[in-house]
Amino acid sequence: MTDERVKELGFAQKLLMRPEMGAFCGVILVLIFFLLIAADNGMFNPDGIQNWSVVSAQFAIIAVGACLLMIAGEFDLSVGSMIGFSGMVLAIASLHFGLPVWVGILLAFVLSMALGAFNGFLVIKTGLPSFIVTLAFLYILRGLTIFMSVTTTNKTILSGMKPLAEEDWLAPFFGGEAFQGFFQWMGNMGWIETYTRGIFEGQPVVSGVPALIFWAVGLVIFAQFLLTRTPFGNWIFAAGGDAHAAAYAGIPVKRVKILMFMFTAFCACVFAMCQVTEFGSAGADRGLLKEFEAIICVVIGGALLTGGYGSVIGAGLGAIMFGVVQQGLFFSGAESSLFRVFLGGLLLIAVITNTYIRRRVIGAGD
Repeated sequence: MTDERVKELGFAQKLLMRPEMGAFCGVILVLIFFLLIAADNGMFNPDGIQNWSVVSAQFAIIAVGACLLMIAGEFDLSVGSMIGFSGMVLAIASLHFGLPVWVGILLAFVLSMALGAFNGFLVIKTGLPSFIVTLAFLYILRGLTIFMSVTTTNKTILSGMKPLAEEDWLAPFFGGEAFQGFFQWMGNMGWIETYTRGIFEGQPVVSGVPALIFWAVGLVIFAQFLLTRTPFGNWIFAAGGDAHAAAYAGIPVKRVKILMFMFTAFCACVFAMCQVTEFGSAGADRGLLKEFEAIICVVIGGALLTGGYGSVIGAGLGAIMFGVVQQGLFFSGAESSLFRVFLGGLLLIAVITNTYIRRRVIGAGD
């Protein structure tokens, strides 16, 4: 017999309770908007789709790590500095010290994850807010990256990685392309546009699917499975929801949070490895403001700033929205600085809307 005092939520209310619903609606709206104003300029041609897909994948890679960490109740504002540091480690190891690219990649991952663990250790041991600790680390790591680059090479931008990456066995997993033969076949069939002059004559304008996109999709799937289908995912929610209650229940809250800091550093390093191996250069100033862009993706995806609630799928949708808008402004001929206006405005709207909807839905169920 059903208790009359308990009211079940309707389908619409349950749908609104999904953290990723706001981001899903946002993606649909921006796609429709740019279909109307930028489709004639090539935004939805194969090369246009590849452009905003790559940008979206970049956002998604770092948003995945930020999402799990925020659900666990912490922030990492050093993500952008970690991107610059990781890329510079790879470039210095390969270009300056002559190490194989695969060794430089592994070294970058080891150092990045070690620094991520150190970040988590400081937060746990000092009891300080992660916002403060990682804000300090943002400046420390950025300065360390510049110092490391200048003292070893007298430069802050290192180029020449492309030839080395092309000869390496591991680099193509970050900077390569897949299905090149398939895209060439589609070009030969006339299904996609090909170059008509120059050294690329006869080659398709889209030569393959960049490895960056596979990393983004793979990380989203892995993190979503981890969060929703494993006991460790429950630990992440519990650590961010009420750390003290979770600790009393036997959940290793400290270990969970440190591992999430390490995973965030891992995602930042993946971003850097893809960037350096694909474009062939590293810069000490790379990754500027990426930490805030990742956090905005996560918040738009429905995560709460207080922790304990969120969706990796939502963060991925937020990344798609950003990629579409950034490239859509370019294809529509709008001023590129409007993208920052969009980010700030969307963050404010997302926080207000998510809070309002959750209050209304939860209140309707009381």
